[in-house]
Amino acid sequence: QVQLVESGGGLVQAGGSLTLSCAASGRTFSTYAMGWFRQAPGKEREFVAVITWNDATTYYADSVKGHFTISRDNAKKTVYLQMNSLKPEDTALYFCAGGRPLWVERQLATPGNYAYWGQGTQVTVSS
Repeated sequence: QVQLVESGGGLVQAGGSLTLSCAASGRTFSTYAMGWFRQAPGKEREFVAVITWNDATTYYADSVKGHFTISRDNAKKTVYLQMNSLKPEDTALYFCAGGRPLWVERQLATPGNYAYWGQGTQVTVSS
């Protein structure tokens, strides 16, 4: 079992930066790929980024590529999402998730392929 708790969300002006953290508990954290998803009001949950268990490979949604960076520290059982050049359309509830999806695009981006989820942290970007 893995429990996940996100933090770091808040209100920021367009062009600003935030770093989200996801703290995990559970002995098997380091064996899971960790991802970030987001959900805006009235919209479906959307894939943002994912990182392999050993920090070797990352994959990003096209909408955030180049201005979001995912990383992890297995010793601290924490995964991060550095968000730069934020836009109003980045406003959403951000969730971290842990799982073992197949490392193919469609599988990585499917929420159902992640077994563990946090409660989310709100990010609001004002224009």
